Amino acid sequence: MPAIDPYAEDLALILEASREAAEIAMRFFRKDPGVWYKNEGRSPVSEADVAIDRLLQTTLLAARPDYGWLSEEAEDNELRLSHRRIFVVDPIDGTRAYVAGREEWCVSIGIVEDGLPVAGVLVAPALGEIWQASLGTGAFLNGKKLVFDTSEQGAAPLRVIVPDVVVKHMRPGTDGAVDKVPGGPSLALRLAAVARGDFDGVYIRPSSNEWDLAAADVMLGETGHRLVNLQGARMRYNAPDPSRELMLAASEGQLAQLLEPFGPAAGH
Repeated sequence: MPAIDPYAEDLALILEASREAAEIAMRFFRKDPGVWYKNEGRSPVSEADVAIDRLLQTTLLAARPDYGWLSEEAEDNELRLSHRRIFVVDPIDGTRAYVAGREEWCVSIGIVEDGLPVAGVLVAPALGEIWQASLGTGAFLNGKKLVFDTSEQGAAPLRVIVPDVVVKHMRPGTDGAVDKVPGGPSLALRLAAVARGDFDGVYIRPSSNEWDLAAADVMLGETGHRLVNLQGARMRYNAPDPSRELMLAASEGQLAQLLEPFGPAAGH
């Protein structure tokens, strides 16, 4: 008798909701949506972000009223901390690219259970991509399972996305040990690209948030990768403060090498 997937219904729910969200996003895309700025003018918000957040919060919490809610575009509160499972949502990851008419953005919906990501969907409609994963069942892009190939591990130099701000945290000269490759505007899609094997790793600048990471983290875990801090500890979710320190996403076998430039304690 086949094993029962405890997250199958949740994955189906967020997959359907993400498709509805993507339809809203495409209605506003390249149509000059209203835009304003938060975080002292650093972060754009479009009317599509708000419309998608409203749709997802209404749809998902109606289906799962006992789940908590954390979204980039919703005011946070402590209620979510009392829930075992929560939705972690970024209505549009890569809003700056979205309002500029670029294609590299996505709707990101994750589900966290007891601090760990268990189901996630990224829908990038302008790219024609639907990424999905749930704990123990694999990760998929447009229905094709992602298979992590370890045969070329150890080949030097590793191809890694390294934001400029991260270099300042490394020991002098150590950033030359990797082949720096450019990353796109959506952090979630950068992480998904690691899960697919496009890159060996991604350094994530300080002050990312749980909603940037949760859905893609499931895909990383299902393809032999991990999302960790500089001490090599795995990311935990549904913390009182959703922001995070400098992080790294890479395969299990390459974590130690990519953590080494940050000091003798890294990776232990």
